Amino acid sequence: MTALPRGRNRVRIIAGKWRSRIVRFPAAAQLRPTPDRVRETLFNWLGQRLDGLSCVDLFAGSGALGFEALSRGAARVVMVERDRGVAAALRESAASLDAAGAEVVEADAIAWLARGGERFDVAFVDPPYASKLALAALAALPARLNPGARAYVESAEPLSPPPPWRVLREERAGAVRYALCDLAIPT
Repeated sequence: MTALPRGRNRVRIIAGKWRSRIVRFPAAAQLRPTPDRVRETLFNWLGQRLDGLSCVDLFAGSGALGFEALSRGAARVVMVERDRGVAAALRESAASLDAAGAEVVEADAIAWLARGGERFDVAFVDPPYASKLALAALAALPARLNPGARAYVESAEPLSPPPPWRVLREERAGAVRYALCDLAIPT
């Protein structure tokens, strides 16, 4: 693991009950928090408030998306993170925020999705860009989503989600490409 430059291992929650609170995460090169501008656009697309919704943050990393969702009223966010140290930092951040709706699961995201179980209203899919895991996650997600659910996906390359997914909105900010998708057929 290569460390990030000093001060880059934190992210600010941009809105909601924890507005301006800082979430810290390990200084690891593979952690790339979603930039403020991109998060603001995403939550504009989702309607700013996520009151009562259940979310899953796959490849949670810094937890920026999951904690932002909780700050904006999500009832529950399951953060799935494979790296033990990063998962521990997510638990520490949840405790410092008193985030009762947060659950951190230390697991491989694709394997965790395949186990079945709880269904979600919003999915955040932001894997390491070089991994090509975004499409694998989208393929596994439909069985874990409620009707009308949406998925946010980040990648370094243009996204062409497989059926039954359709892109509702997409943008680019520097090297980040991001899209909001839903299922073209009911789940």
